[in-house]
Amino acid sequence: MKRKYMPLILMLSAGAVTAIITLIKRYALVTRLGILLAVLLIFYVLGSLLKWLLDTFEAQNKKRAMDEGAVIEKETEAAEDAGEGEQEKEPAQEEE
Repeated sequence: MKRKYMPLILMLSAGAVTAIITLIKRYALVTRLGILLAVLLIFYVLGSLLKWLLDTFEAQNKKRAMDEGAVIEKETEAAEDAGEGEQEKEPAQEEE
């Protein structure tokens, strides 16, 4: 899944909401810019943390899937080996 732009989208959407609210409330320009800068920084950091967390979960899921695939392959091989051993024994028992 592409998450490259997630922090940027989150940051810019929060900035847009902040800009609109500060415009409606008629804050002074310097106050508006200070609030906007703080909001942009905070939401960029939060977006980056969220992206990192989702990437970590995805890596764990891929690793778990690979491990389960290896276990299934080993179980299948073991079952096939056991099945071949039984087939070899049966004809020997029929000859007696």
